[in-house]
Parts: sequence; C-alpha cells; structure tokens
Amino acid sequence: MLGRTQMSLAPPSLRHGELVSSRLRVGIPFPGASPPQLNLPSVPPASRSFQLASELPPTGLLDDATLEQMRQPRCGVEDPFNQKTHKYLLLGRWRRKNLTYRIYRYTPDMATSATRQAIQAAFRYWSDVAPLTFREVRHGPANIRISFHGAYSWTCSRPFDGPGKVLAHADVPEEGTVHFDEDELWTEGTYRGVNLRIIAAHEIGHALGLGHSRYPTALMAPVYSGYRPHFRLHFDDIDGIRALYGEGCQEMMPSGTLPGLSPTTPSLPPTKVPDPCTDGLDALMFGPYEQTYAFRGGYVWTVTDFGTGPLREIPALWKGLPGHLDAAVHSPRTARSYFFKGDKVWRYRGFELDPGYPKALTRVPAKIDAAFYWPGNKKIFLFKGTGYWQWDEVAWSDFGGYPRRISKLFTGVPSHLDAAMAWENGRVYFFKGGQYWRVNAQLRVERGYPLSTAEHWMHCKAGSWPPSTTALPPPCSAGSPPTGPPVPLRPRSPSVCE
Repeated sequence: MLGRTQMSLAPPSLRHGELVSSRLRVGIPFPGASPPQLNLPSVPPASRSFQLASELPPTGLLDDATLEQMRQPRCGVEDPFNQKTHKYLLLGRWRRKNLTYRIYRYTPDMATSATRQAIQAAFRYWSDVAPLTFREVRHGPANIRISFHGAYSWTCSRPFDGPGKVLAHADVPEEGTVHFDEDELWTEGTYRGVNLRIIAAHEIGHALGLGHSRYPTALMAPVYSGYRPHFRLHFDDIDGIRALYGEGCQEMMPSGTLPGLSPTTPSLPPTKVPDPCTDGLDALMFGPYEQTYAFRGGYVWTVTDFGTGPLREIPALWKGLPGHLDAAVHSPRTARSYFFKGDKVWRYRGFELDPGYPKALTRVPAKIDAAFYWPGNKKIFLFKGTGYWQWDEVAWSDFGGYPRRISKLFTGVPSHLDAAMAWENGRVYFFKGGQYWRVNAQLRVERGYPLSTAEHWMHCKAGSWPPSTTALPPPCSAGSPPTGPPVPLRPRSPSVCE
C-alpha cells in the first residue's frame, strides 16, 4: 500500500551545501539548520507545494524522490508557485497594455526571420487571451528587451551555466528584460534542441508579471516540458494573465472539437450528463486524430493539455455505438478502434463502422474491464478482474494459457480496472476509482503513483466543482500558433529560467 510506504529522508551522502542550494533554487526557505538536522523535514508547507508541482506525494518530507527532483535544473525564482492557493503567482503588472519589444541580439542557431517569427508567436499566446498588444521595434528603446548571451555578458549580471540547465531568465514588470542562454540549441518545428517559441512565451509571462504555476502542464510551470507542436495555454496561465490585465477576446471553437461537428453540448437532462471531475471512467482511448477520448455513460469528451472538451453523445462521433462501454482501444497498427460492451465488439475505421460489426466476443469473457494497444509487441491487452489476455488482431491468438495474472506482468498495478491506455510517450496508464498509475519500461508502477485522475488528466480545479465542460478559447487572430490536441503529462526536463 502506497500510504504505508516508509519514505526515507535525506541521505547522509547529500552535502549540506547541495541541499541548501537545491532548496533555495526551488523556492523552499532554508531555516539555517546545521548539517546534523538536515534529516528532519523543515518548512513542510513549502515542501508539500514543491512536491505537488512535481507530481510527487505531498508528504512534506525530504525523501529521496523529492531531493532528486530538487537536483534537477529548474527556475531560480524563489517562489515556484503560489503556496497558499496552489494557483498562478502574480509578481506585478505593467501600467499600460500596449507594449513594444526589441530583439537586441539573435541566436546563431536560427535564421533571423525564424527567430523573429518564434518571438512574435510567443507574444501572441498572451495577446490572444488578454487585452494586450505587442509591437516589435527595430531601433530605439522598447518596453521589453530580448537578447541571447552566454555564460557572461556585460549587459546582464546573471551568468548562464552552459547547455541543458538554466535555459533563460526574465525580470518582472516593469524591468522588461528577457534573456536566453546562447549555449542551448534553439529550434522551432522539431523535437531537437530547445523550442524557442515555448520558452519565449514562458519568459514573456514572467516579464508580464506571472510567477510559476503548480500545474506541471501549464506554460508557467517551473520546468520545460519539451517541444509540443500544438501547444496551447493551460487554464491556469489564462486565469493568471486575466487576473492582471482583464479578459481578452470571446470564445470561439472549443479545443477538442473535431472537423464538421458543432461545439454545442447536447441538451439532455442534467442528471444524465457525467461530470468529468467527479464521475469515473468507463473507458479511455488515445485514438483518431491523435486525441484522447474519455467515455462515461452515453457521453464522450476529449482530454486536452488544459482540460476537457465539450461532452457529446457517443453516437454523434461513432454512429451506432452504444453508451456504457466496458472498454475501448485504438490500434495504430491497423488504424482500427475497438469498443467492447457485454459480449459484443464494435470495430471502426476513424468514425465509420466496419461492415459486419458488431460481432460476438469469443474466447474471452464478456464484460471486460479495460483494453490498450501496446506498441512494444503490437498486441492488444484485454483485462478482466485479476487477469489479462494478449490478442493479435491480425493473426491467430492462442488463448490456451490465458488468463494470466496482471500482477505477474505489471508490478503494482491494481486489478478490476476501470480503464487502461498506452500513450504516445511510451508509458502505460491504468485507471481505477478516481486514481491512475503509470508504469515504466520495466512494467513497474513509478514512484509517486497513484495520482488523481480528475486533477492531472481532467485538470479540474480543486474547490471549483464542476468546472466548465467547454474548453478555453483558442487564439482569436489569424496566423496564431498551431492549435490541436495538446499533450498531457509529457515528461519534464530542464528548467526554463533562472
């Protein structure tokens, strides 16, 4: 049981100076303890806040996992996020809403025009959701001054530390300084290097007065989540900037809306409409259009990087498919989606039912619990109770040795699941009773799990149930950064600022 696990405290091998440096860097005050006292948890509220932002169990203890996370390169702002409300932290605001910016020195990694376009797109994230305008000037003074420099620069008193650690830093209003580490490989449109557009948007957020968010998938999270081609702002980012400058443009098409479908939520009796924040899951699937689909009762909704898309009746997407499903799985191998209910299976290509379906479910029991496609062996796993089956959809599957016990393959995964899914980051997720577990390449549940499905997948705000089922507005102007299904729970790496 996770709750009974004894968490070890700071290891004796951790140097006093290293712990002090780690705590100050992540914003946890150090009370001046001498080295023998370091094994005692100090300032638990700050430690718990840091653990929440790092998706670690909020024990308040300086256990091995917390110390390891503290060692990771990250932002040097003393308050990583608002420790009282666990929301965005406001650091100040500009007294004007029409700002200018100038790029004084460019990166050698990208063409000048590409750098300017990335910076322009970074500003547009904020102007699309708040009443702000940004105009580039090529000469003379500017409100926000942007530059790339290396370890030392006569224009900056804060040196960078080489590639892969601190990526950039910025000053709060109305200082207007934004600097990027020239030693990084700055890129756009590729997973190589460090994405300039996303990092610039984060630093501009600081320059506009935003501190760090406790939500790991927010733009203003204290660590860099990696390149995401369809990146969009998290609700916490938008709430923060609007708290400073007011609301921007009106909502248009909600995120997660599919081509040719109206974004209007079906007008059915409220008692029949599930609440993504409080109701469980019948099934979860990473499927067509590379979107994550959640099913409950007669409804389906998409899960994005910052919340849930509008709820729809299942037949509005998959004509002929019933509600109250047992399991759902999409196979990239055949581009087919399989839906299980009772003793039947439905197979769709995209949103079109294949001829001859539904068919009877044979050789495996009815009413399975969950299913997912595993890219490792290109097979579909079916779960029921304490057992599982491996099914090859394009060849004969010998089920003679099945079912096999889940615990024999996946260490730490519960039985009698609600849903399961293999996501594009290569990890497998299991869902049960409002919580989820993630397993690593060794098929063991990773440290710190289970976590809350409502908070980390549906991005529900604690204390504000239920949230709106309509997602946040997309960019309002033409030529905005590309939009689409954002990426939840992508592994995090270097820090974005100092």
